[in-house]
Amino acid sequence: MSELNVKNETGCCPRFNPEPWQEKEVTFNDKLFIKDHVTSFLHIPLNFGKVMIRSMDKIQKINALDHEPIILCDEKSLWGSDVYIAVTKDVPEAEMAKISGTFLCKVYEGPYQNVRKWVEDMKTYVRSKSKQIQKIYFYYTTCPKCAKVYGKNYVVIMAQI
Repeated sequence: MSELNVKNETGCCPRFNPEPWQEKEVTFNDKLFIKDHVTSFLHIPLNFGKVMIRSMDKIQKINALDHEPIILCDEKSLWGSDVYIAVTKDVPEAEMAKISGTFLCKVYEGPYQNVRKWVEDMKTYVRSKSKQIQKIYFYYTTCPKCAKVYGKNYVVIMAQI
């Protein structure tokens, strides 16, 4: 869904195209991810960078990064979140997870401080479709450095229905 054939100016995160995700329904059928955990304080990640480096090193060693680099976060508590990075095959010495389900997606842009408003808007959107949320994932489309270069900080909220 993100356009990887667009020149990657940063050498890091590809430029994100929100159109394929905006108000779309997406289905995963046993989509494979490496799973890791980030420690947080009141939902503020404390070691996100270290976790990403650790996970990406494992993924890159065996060239397992999915052609569509999806990074999902399950903000399961004030003190931590699980991070899922899409991969093409099992990664040695990593916890693996498969995610299946149908998701309503909506793209938001702006500073992370707006997440609470975005979640409320997403709940309204899901209700407008006569659906109920089972779980919410946050798809962070770029790292903070790349978001600054691109001038956009896109976050996709994926509500499993």
